[in-house]
Amino acid sequence: MAQFFSIHPTHPQARLVRRAADIVRAGGLVAYPTDSCYALGCKLGDAKALERLRRVRGFDERHHLTLMCRDLSEIANYARVDDARFQVLKLVTPGSYTFILRARRQVPRGSTHPRRKTIGVRVPGHPVAHALLAELNEPMLSATLSLPGEARPLSEPREIRERLERELDLVIDAGPCGVEPSTVIDLTGDVASVLRRGKGSLEPFAVEPV
Repeated sequence: MAQFFSIHPTHPQARLVRRAADIVRAGGLVAYPTDSCYALGCKLGDAKALERLRRVRGFDERHHLTLMCRDLSEIANYARVDDARFQVLKLVTPGSYTFILRARRQVPRGSTHPRRKTIGVRVPGHPVAHALLAELNEPMLSATLSLPGEARPLSEPREIRERLERELDLVIDAGPCGVEPSTVIDLTGDVASVLRRGKGSLEPFAVEPV
């Protein structure tokens, strides 16, 4: 049964954040808040945890996963970011944006798109997510907490626990986050393109829809 931590949304309790990070390190699958909506997260490189994440979400290895990172420098350790792409990321980071980039070798096999060798990257703006990443001291593999066949992500922590208590190890309750996922922008080509319109505004830069 999933544990349930109530963490302050703007001043997260360090003791609870440490316990949450320990659960992730031990191979746990957690539901946690972001600045767009709730997400699933697990330790990068943990094949069993990744399999559980995919099972909950109901998708296969062709679906892009996201590396939740603390900052731009951490993104550059796991994805290929030239000067032009760095400037794009800098405009809206942290924020409700996920960027698709070419993955570096540091990203474990199985976490990237099998054909394109790409990975989603994001720096969340939510204080609880940031505190968890800081305590982990490494990125967390993540995906929006949407269930198969449902149009909107789960947004209420107690409902998440009720519906997924046997699938998750921890639900972090920091209050409602909303139901609009991040905007997804592909930066692998010469021109940036929008793969999903979400909470992040497109006004800061020129992108082309696909």
